Formats: sequence, C-alpha cells, structure tokens
Amino acid sequence: MPDDWDCEDICENPPGGRNENSPGWSPPQRTEPWKGGPRELSAPEGRTNSVQLISNMSHTYCCSLFHCVFSTKERRTTISQEIQPRLWAYMGGIARDHGFKALAIGGTEDHAHILLSLPSSVPIAKAMREIKSASSLWMHQTGQKRDFEWQEGYGAFSIGWTQVEATFKYIARQEEHHKKRDFQAEFVAFLKKHRIEYDPRYVLG
Repeated sequence: MPDDWDCEDICENPPGGRNENSPGWSPPQRTEPWKGGPRELSAPEGRTNSVQLISNMSHTYCCSLFHCVFSTKERRTTISQEIQPRLWAYMGGIARDHGFKALAIGGTEDHAHILLSLPSSVPIAKAMREIKSASSLWMHQTGQKRDFEWQEGYGAFSIGWTQVEATFKYIARQEEHHKKRDFQAEFVAFLKKHRIEYDPRYVLG
C-alpha cells in the first residue's frame, strides 16, 4: 500500500467513481426497516419466485400443549365418581379465567389428567399453581372435602398437535386404563417415555 494513502480519504472518496463528484452519482435511497410494504425474495435462477418477506410482524404466535398429570396427596381416593364431572368442569373454568385453555380433563378417584394449551404469557408453573390451588379450595368449600389436598408436584409433558387426538382418548378412558395398572406405574411410564430422570424415592412426593 502506498505511504500517502489515507483510510479516511478512501472512505470519503471510494475508488470506482462512487463519490458525489462522480458522473451520474445519486445519493442512496434508504428505507427504515420497519417502513414500507412487503419485500419479495429473489428466487434462484430458473425457479418461480413465490415467497414474500413481510417487513414487520406485530403479533406473537405460540402453540404450547402440555399433558399434565398429578395426584391427590398420598394418593388418597378423595375424588368420588359423583363429584368428578363437577370438579373437571370447575378446573376448566379456572383455566379460562386465567387466560389459557383446558382442552381435556379427566381422571380417577386419586389423580387428574389435563391437556392444556398455553399462550406465551402463561408459564406451565403458573397454570398448574392456579388450577391446583383454586380447585383444592373448591373441594373444601363446595365439595365438602375438608381433608382434600393435591400432591405438591406434578408432571407436565409437552406434545404436538399430531398427538392431541390420542391424548383426548387417553384422558377420556382413565377408568379403563387403571383396571390394568395403578397411578404410580402410569406416572413412572410417562417419565420413562419422555426420558426424564427421577429418584424412585421421591417421584410421587
């Protein structure tokens, strides 16, 4: 590089006639990235250009589906068959009141299954806390079950839309499923299926 070259001079007067004194020069047209209409992507040569790049996205789109499972404290059989439909319906109402959806709810006398659809603003821990605390209070006051409690923890297993129908059927057939195995065996099977490490001494709380 010649000794008399200067970096600032190169930046202000770039080679190739790209400064203001060059014939035919015009200032570059700049557009703020958040302004203007959709910009079309250039397709490779020989291909149809059918894709457009949208210049802004004003909404957040989220699909979070969780199959949640939790039992009564010490697996006590405190959810009678008579009260189950009312309890499941009430739990669905809790979900609606807090901005998320319970797509399916079911269970037996000692545990519950819920298929939840959550927006990005509601973490699974908050959803489960609201459902368990409010439904426990309802059981005390309306269900006349003064000794009712849920277990402290829960299982929450993410699924995709292709698994929704099978999950609906699984939750609806809880009585049938538990003629073959108890809740503990079912819960451990879920943990193994989803490759979740656990300590057998504390898995059910």
